[in-house]
Amino acid sequence: MASIVTASLATAAAVVSGLVGWTALSSARVSRMIPRTGKIAEVEGARIHYVERGTGRPIVLIHGLGGQLHNFTHSLVSRLEDDFRVIAIDRPGYGYSEYDGDGLPTLQRQARIVASFIRTLGLEKPLVVGHSLGGALALQLAQEFPDLISGLVLICPLTQPISELPDVFKGLVIPSPIARWIVSWTLAVPIGQLRGEQTLAAVFAPETPPADFVTAGGGALGLRPSAVWSTSSEASGVGDEMAALAARYPETRTPTGILFAQQDAILDPALHGERTAAALPDATLRLIPGGHMIPVTAPDAVAAFIRERAAA
Repeated sequence: MASIVTASLATAAAVVSGLVGWTALSSARVSRMIPRTGKIAEVEGARIHYVERGTGRPIVLIHGLGGQLHNFTHSLVSRLEDDFRVIAIDRPGYGYSEYDGDGLPTLQRQARIVASFIRTLGLEKPLVVGHSLGGALALQLAQEFPDLISGLVLICPLTQPISELPDVFKGLVIPSPIARWIVSWTLAVPIGQLRGEQTLAAVFAPETPPADFVTAGGGALGLRPSAVWSTSSEASGVGDEMAALAARYPETRTPTGILFAQQDAILDPALHGERTAAALPDATLRLIPGGHMIPVTAPDAVAAFIRERAAA
């Protein structure tokens, strides 16, 4: 019996070792495929990686759950950089941004980090654009630091409490930080590689992901253990913050434009668009055809809306 137990433990250890090794090799390969291209700003216990293009009025772009700045540089930044100083950031724990604290920072903590980033770069009242969960962060920033920014543009944003996550993200909900770390370094990356096309199809639905999204859109960066851990941490905890955020909408005075895709399969336009626009004192809502990833699939329409809100 002892020999059977010993053999079983040895086999389990070999499997775990193999998964960790595969994850490490895959992560290194992704980092070579999509290297760091921007600058680093040291702010509030975080190192924020960002890409800056153009001159003029500043616009700060904030990505959503599991994303990174390439979600914007793929198609959107080039449509704005001729007239604006466009800064796309990796949120803490994503892309090439790092955070020194324990766990992933809350929306309030991230808002302080972004506020410090704005001050560090000397940005004068930028227009802040948030996509998906980045929209929730943009709203948190407006509530905590209203005098620091001039307005918000929210693209298919998460804005309201939800009882459960979309199906594509449910597997990322892991309450235990220890279990989350173990999964990030063992099962998550190989499973993510096997289901990559299926996951992208769900996030982009009903539209088709561009053929180069894995590289030019930064999609492969999500298949690194640090990104898996960050995505799982936010998926497991952000729902607890949304009720407090939404409760303060009536007192949020920052001018806000909300652009939602009518066929968004990730977030409900009626809940996160119409209800929020009605609750905010100074908000405009526009619906256009498309899915959740319109910064990539409909960049002309998104850029036109940002320009309109900047002029307003």
